[in-house]
Amino acid sequence: MNIRRNAVIALSLAVLGAGSASSASADESNKLTYLTFSQDVAIPGKVLPAGTYTFRLVDSPSERHVVQIFNQTGTQVIATLLTVADSRLSPTDDTVIVFGEPARNAPPPITRWFYPGDTSGEEFIYPKSSVAMP
Repeated sequence: MNIRRNAVIALSLAVLGAGSASSASADESNKLTYLTFSQDVAIPGKVLPAGTYTFRLVDSPSERHVVQIFNQTGTQVIATLLTVADSRLSPTDDTVIVFGEPARNAPPPITRWFYPGDTSGEEFIYPKSSVAMP
């Protein structure tokens, strides 16, 4: 189990370093974040080709765990995803994207998203068979 966890952590670091998920955050109310991936990544039900995307929470008074992913300019919705609350012990100054273990020959799946300065974030919901969680 430790070997698998270490492999997932190493993969996450490799994707973040070599894959370069860079971001610039812009709005705390909807957690507007621009993410650039240098390789394909998976989200529930889709693969995002390498490129820049806009992530944000849907502004809904009844539900704060809905993430929308747009193209780079924010003009086309690529996905609207239900998420569950996630937490971490201490915040960071940067956006944090956590990747799970990919299925064979598949891109790494985004499993968690944390906005800069927050200890709470969003965990993406996948079918049990499609991703191993760290």
